[in-house]
Amino acid sequence: MTSTAPTTTASPGLRHPGIPGATNVDHIAYTVPDLDQAVAFFTDVIGAELIYREGPVQDPHGDMMRRQLGVRPTAVAHIAMLRLGPVTNLELFEYEAPDQNRVLPANSDWGGHHLAIHVTDLDAAVRYLRGQAGVQLLGTAQTIPDGPIAGNRWIYFRTPWGMQMELVQASTGLPYEHTTHARRYGPAPAWDTDHPRSPDSSDPRPARNPSA
Repeated sequence: MTSTAPTTTASPGLRHPGIPGATNVDHIAYTVPDLDQAVAFFTDVIGAELIYREGPVQDPHGDMMRRQLGVRPTAVAHIAMLRLGPVTNLELFEYEAPDQNRVLPANSDWGGHHLAIHVTDLDAAVRYLRGQAGVQLLGTAQTIPDGPIAGNRWIYFRTPWGMQMELVQASTGLPYEHTTHARRYGPAPAWDTDHPRSPDSSDPRPARNPSA
C-alpha cells in the first residue's frame, strides 16, 4: 500500500485531554448477518474467546431501540462479546429490523471498515487462511515500499459473510518513529498477553495484577 499523500508529523508531547476519565478503548463492534456463524469463525479460525452472549435486546412496546441505539423501534438485537487477543474486546450484533440494508460497504464507501491482526509470519498466516472454508484472500501479500510504515507486509481477506479483514506483519524501526515520540501499539509478545482472569475462575491461570 503506497501513499502519495504528504506525510504529516505529529507534534511530540502535545496531547488533547480528550474525554474526562477515559482510560482505554473498551470494545469495537460489528453487525453481522448470522451471529452463530460469526462467533464460530472468530473463535475457531481467528482464535477469539467467547465471553458471553445476550439477547434478545428489544423494546416491542416502546421507543428505546430508536432513542438509545438509533435503529428502528421494532428492531431486535442478539449480541456476543469476544476477547480478541491481548487488548481487544470484539462485540458482534445480529439485528432483525425492517428495511435492513444487507449490503456490506466496500472499503471505499462511507462506513467502509476493516479489522487488522498482526502476525509474526505473514506467509504462514496466509497459508493457514487459504485452507479455511469461505475465506477469500484479496490478491497477494504486499510489502510497503516507502512512507511512514515502509517495510510492513500486509494482505486483505474477507470472512465467509464478506467482512473485510487484514493481516499485518510489522517491520522494525519504522520510518515514522524518527519523526515523532508517538507510537502505534504492538506488536504484543503473544496473542494472550495481559489476559485478565477472574480471581474465582476455575481457569488455572492466575488473574492479572494490574499493578504488576
